[in-house]
Amino acid sequence: MPWRARAPILAGRIQSLDSPIAFASLGLSPIAISIGPLDIRWYSLAYIAGIIAGWWYLLRLLAQPAAPMNRQQADDLVFYATLGVILGGRLGYVIFYGPEMILHPLQILKLWDGGMSFHGGAAGVSLALILFARRHGLEWLRVHDYVACTVPIGLFFGRLANFVNGELWGKPTDVPWAIVFPGSRDGLARHPSQLYEAGLEGLVLFAVLACLFWFTNARRRPGMLVGVFLLGYGLARFTVEFFREPDAQLVGFAARTGLHMGQWLTVPMIAAGIYLIVAAWRRRAQPAGQISDPH
Repeated sequence: MPWRARAPILAGRIQSLDSPIAFASLGLSPIAISIGPLDIRWYSLAYIAGIIAGWWYLLRLLAQPAAPMNRQQADDLVFYATLGVILGGRLGYVIFYGPEMILHPLQILKLWDGGMSFHGGAAGVSLALILFARRHGLEWLRVHDYVACTVPIGLFFGRLANFVNGELWGKPTDVPWAIVFPGSRDGLARHPSQLYEAGLEGLVLFAVLACLFWFTNARRRPGMLVGVFLLGYGLARFTVEFFREPDAQLVGFAARTGLHMGQWLTVPMIAAGIYLIVAAWRRRAQPAGQISDPH
């Protein structure tokens, strides 16, 4: 089709900067594929994509000198980490955001309906990595360092899935990129805070950790990379929460305490991150000869 013929069509699709973007106009659906009665959702695919991409990137990291584990151990680690993030993420959501679900146990099992807590998932993965390291006789802190470099990949896909689902939107605003989400009963234009988180927790944090891993000796200082991850994620999440609407069931909590639940949960992460960074900085960088050959 010639450009002159397409121009009116494109112009009709471009929203005026004076009016918010209607989420429905983006043509997004939580369901990626329907096979008969089975609906495959983007939320599930995001988890799968995050795990596969994270595993691939982990293998690239382990191919470099000073790796804390070999390829066979890395394959085993994927099982531990996946189990930790799913169980921890779901239980964390129930504890922090949906305690009423305890009265409906079957609802807890419906992972495809969403409802995962990053903080719970992080705790679950950390515990799983400690068990994994003990089983294989590895240094658990260095295992955390390498895994931390891959986590932003999963966060990026997860936040994009939140956006596609039209959930976890931001507070009302009049910025040019404001979006009217279908689930918002008041019909107000809001910050697409899911995309803010995808950018900060995903892309920016990934870039920071990648630069530290590939261009510095941070990977030879146990605890440095996971410390930077905890600090970076904590600051990013704490900041974005100012633009994000609190969960409906926690509006009262936010009003009483002055901060969202997500912000309170990041405080210990920030503190732990600072501690690990300082402790790692005070240690001497381990020479490659002291670290097991991944091959």
